[in-house]
Amino acid sequence: MATMAECRSALDRLSDNLAGADGDVRSAAALDRSLSCHIKDLDITFTGRLAGGRIQVLDTLEGPPPEKAEIRLAMTGDDLVAMVNGELNFAKAWGSGRVRLEAGFRDLLKLRSLL
Repeated sequence: MATMAECRSALDRLSDNLAGADGDVRSAAALDRSLSCHIKDLDITFTGRLAGGRIQVLDTLEGPPPEKAEIRLAMTGDDLVAMVNGELNFAKAWGSGRVRLEAGFRDLLKLRSLL
């Protein structure tokens, strides 16, 4: 099971990957939205913003997110680490229910290039 530090490191690497992306991925990452990532097996939530093409983690909370962020992710720590390491395909994990992504319809259309 991935630790909280490993999950935080994975989010930082994901942020770096988004910041260095080109084309459609860069465009999708350019949204300015509140973001939460609930790590189900650790029962912690990272909250922050997707802004300027980066993920800015602002807080780590126990339990599910207390407020509804504009973009909400939920998964296990191992799945987060595996996705960032390129070992788990996001679209397949989302389609199978291993990863949950919730956002407004327009944001989902924009984020689909990240899949």
